[in-house]
Amino acid sequence: SSNEHKLNFKKSKEACLSFIQDALLQKQWKRAAEFLTCYVESLEKDYSREHIGPSEMIWRIGSEILWHHSQSSMKEFNCFIEQMKTLGVKRYLKVCLEHVFHLLCDGQIDEAYQNLSLAESWRFGEQTAIQDKEMKLVQAYRGLLDYYSWSKQKNILLENGEDGFSDLAVEQEMHGYFRKAAVNLKEIIKIPGVWDIFVKCYVDLLEFYGDHNEARQVLNEYAYNSKFPANPNAHVYLYQFLKRQREPKKSLISALKILHDMVPSHELMIEFNTMLQKSKKRKKRRLGLEVIFAALDYAGWKENAKAWSCLARQVKQIVISEKHLDWIKQEWSSRKDWWPAFHFSRYLAKRNWQENKSLSYEKALVAGILLGKGCKYFKYVSHQGCKAQLKRFRVLKKFVNKHNPVYLRIS
Repeated sequence: SSNEHKLNFKKSKEACLSFIQDALLQKQWKRAAEFLTCYVESLEKDYSREHIGPSEMIWRIGSEILWHHSQSSMKEFNCFIEQMKTLGVKRYLKVCLEHVFHLLCDGQIDEAYQNLSLAESWRFGEQTAIQDKEMKLVQAYRGLLDYYSWSKQKNILLENGEDGFSDLAVEQEMHGYFRKAAVNLKEIIKIPGVWDIFVKCYVDLLEFYGDHNEARQVLNEYAYNSKFPANPNAHVYLYQFLKRQREPKKSLISALKILHDMVPSHELMIEFNTMLQKSKKRKKRRLGLEVIFAALDYAGWKENAKAWSCLARQVKQIVISEKHLDWIKQEWSSRKDWWPAFHFSRYLAKRNWQENKSLSYEKALVAGILLGKGCKYFKYVSHQGCKAQLKRFRVLKKFVNKHNPVYLRIS
């Protein structure tokens, strides 16, 4: 019966998709291809009255299999994608974009550009308006490739020096790429979204031609416009631009403060801490201590010698001056229960000593101040340093012993 046929078809289709998923997860591309063939054939042989259109799964699964299959070629992939383009009008531009990505991965930049140009000229009634965002994305990627061509021409001219800039034909070609790239890149970054690569390229174009005000406006809009999603990279790009423009430290600190609030573990936090430590304002130096403590809360920073050096330097300054010990106490109070095992175990002391003696020195200084001279990490490292007759470790041991009362005051 018709109902029985529908039920059996549904079960077999679901089972086949399950097998395909399993094969994909195990990277069994040949097996996945065989099941996908069965899946497509079952769709073709379905005689139920229920209309089953071309599935997006066939496009996405097929693309994944062909890209990874050992016996697949770019020619076969291109053929498959062209078929997928003709099967679904609603997905046409998305399929075109995926095709372009694969062409770029294969190094076929000219072919990718040609496909983007063809996609940009595509029109299909009301679908053109419905897919307006996809069309803008197509144009943006074409702008990205125009930027790539502009960058190549720029490098050729710069490498040739002053003589190179006398070649008007090359220079005019470069300016032509600039105009095309700028128009498309400018359009995409007006739409709220995450457009990191497009923003970076557009700002590079503007800076090269000296339009710093426009570049600043673009970056400020990207970082501070509430319509755009929160994006740490937006503040990184703004900070880097301000730094290139040699803006006052107040502006640089402001940009990095927002980045710190969003991503306390960002690599720029060392730079931020250094900048704050050099400030004459007590409030900023206090923030510097908070910044470096927060960064070291993350596992990725555990063996960062620069970070430990920054913390050791500031802690040492505070201990010597005997001012602002309450800063250390405030930061340590929320960490004293878990930092000893996280950072200052005997196991880590041995490993740090073997791998990086400079790191172990900085950590031992911090450990000695925060946990006192009885700390396992400090005891092991200072003992090994004195045993190896390294003068700086003897000085370290004397310093911690001398200021051991500080540990009692902050603990």
